[in-house]
Amino acid sequence: MKISTKGRYALRLMLDLAIHNTGEAVSIKDIAKRQEISDKYLEQIISVLNKGGFVKSVRGAQGGYMLKKAPQDYTVGMILRLIEGSLAPVSCVEEDGDICKRQDNCATYIVWKKINDAVNDVVDSITLADLVDLQVHNI
Repeated sequence: MKISTKGRYALRLMLDLAIHNTGEAVSIKDIAKRQEISDKYLEQIISVLNKGGFVKSVRGAQGGYMLKKAPQDYTVGMILRLIEGSLAPVSCVEEDGDICKRQDNCATYIVWKKINDAVNDVVDSITLADLVDLQVHNI
């Protein structure tokens, strides 16, 4: 499993919104400048986050985007799965994946399952609030 640029940038975008979570909308241009990411690319990502219900858009001169919920209500896993889809290393361990007929007699299945469980344990245990704390305290 490899997280794409889109997934990495989505996490940075959400972290930026969490850090600047003052009740005021944050413009894509400001996020793009701070994160050194193209605003056009961020617009594509924010569209997915908006459709997924993670952010809300505010129209007008002071418009931009805000988190829909508090930073502690988003996990890294939620954000990555919205952008990337499944984080499973192979299809036989995906939550909604096809059950492999060899699963009961396959030693490698155990390896894939352990990798999948470890990744999910990590990304589901870290919230945006945790990342804000790390960022603010300069890791």
